[in-house]
Amino acid sequence: MFKKVLLSISKSLGRQSQPSAPATRKPLARPPADTSAAAPARTTAPAQNQTAEDLLGIDAKMGKEQIRDHLKLLYRRYNRAASSLDHAVRSEADSMLDAIVAVREKHFGEI
Repeated sequence: MFKKVLLSISKSLGRQSQPSAPATRKPLARPPADTSAAAPARTTAPAQNQTAEDLLGIDAKMGKEQIRDHLKLLYRRYNRAASSLDHAVRSEADSMLDAIVAVREKHFGEI
């Protein structure tokens, strides 16, 4: 039915369309994995003796702007993962978001 409606509309506009063969799509090339220090390795469960800074990859040598930029990057990443259907990914994202909030409050004051 949809095809008939489409043909009718195209004829009324003065175009004579012929159904074309479906186009083949090539898969998109994925960018290489980010191996910089800004992308910490995924862990299934954080170690109990790790602080929030260690968990997020925050060093004592980092300046306030570097910490803010790093937290912004991590927040974007884990905020998206918090809505995942996979329970393990979602729980990891929740714990990382809690760590991000703790570090942000420590370095930049109350939110």
